[in-house]
Amino acid sequence: MASAARSATRAFLRSTPATSSFRPAARSARFALPQGFRASARRGYASEAGEKKGGSGGIFALAFAVAGGAGAYFYLNGESTKGPFVPTKEDYQKVYDEIAYRLANETDYDDGSYGPVLVRLAWHASGTYDKETGTGGSNGATMRFAPESDHGANAGLKHARDFLEPVKAKFPWITYSDLWTLAGSAAIQELGGPVIPWRPGREDKDVAACTPDGRLPDASKDHRHIRDVFNRMGFDDREMVALIGAHALGRAHTDRSGFEGPWDFSPTVFSNEFFRLLVEEKWNQRKWNGPAQFTDKTTSTLMMLPTDIALVKDKGFKQHVERYAKDSDAFFKEFAEVYVKLLENGVPFTVKPEDRFVFKTSE
Repeated sequence: MASAARSATRAFLRSTPATSSFRPAARSARFALPQGFRASARRGYASEAGEKKGGSGGIFALAFAVAGGAGAYFYLNGESTKGPFVPTKEDYQKVYDEIAYRLANETDYDDGSYGPVLVRLAWHASGTYDKETGTGGSNGATMRFAPESDHGANAGLKHARDFLEPVKAKFPWITYSDLWTLAGSAAIQELGGPVIPWRPGREDKDVAACTPDGRLPDASKDHRHIRDVFNRMGFDDREMVALIGAHALGRAHTDRSGFEGPWDFSPTVFSNEFFRLLVEEKWNQRKWNGPAQFTDKTTSTLMMLPTDIALVKDKGFKQHVERYAKDSDAFFKEFAEVYVKLLENGVPFTVKPEDRFVFKTSE
């Protein structure tokens, strides 16, 4: 089932020496798996037609057709005639599997994977959270609407939202809010990253809940801006650095952010290479007709943003950059923890943290 791109990624992960910083640590060491899951109600379906008591066959057939149509309506809308449909872990695993299947087979985007842009969608949908007002965050999926969809920081994310529309059509019961965050978690796991425990409970909101522009990081700024933005979400220095480590995936585009290029040589493999290169490589300011960014001295093919360089200029940030550059296991574990926090900020869950789901990664 896997595409050539997916097979190459798997082969890369299998063939990389254990001493290389590219190779992900064993998932069991990255994040403590929850013990057991909360019992959920079973799926309900429309009841069968009752025994014929009389009347014409035409009337009976009509009644049966109406009942069948009603059953289909309630099922497609997440309900049955026996009550509301309550999805189980197995139902969410099916959503995960569909996302993983599409990631493996839809390889016509960027470096051969939609995975990085799905991570960015989940990140940006969640990164609008304001701990003081309780607004923003993943609960709502308000990026479906203008003006939030048109915010500069969200440029290009229509590709990710459109990629997930067939999944939403196949599983209409899942909210966009849950779908986007589940997709971000799935993408990290499918690209060789750590297990991301996840729980449902987000509700979609209308355009009135759209957040104001300016809540997401501006890559052209310095260390003070990083702290301002991430403190608003409730993160400390260590968590800030760990989250920015997602730059191991994907690339920047001139038609979106104005910046250009990948951060490392494996933009579809989750690793600690972003940190290793940031510490070990020499970065020079790029001479080009574009915003200030940096390029590596060795190949002049990689890119770092001003906010990335700020991580090694600030003592509070640098200690964590250096630690993650040396210890892939530590980065994977701490990234998973803080990514879960990012995706859950501001969500009024009814599911307990210990009952988060851990999804099986595709083979």
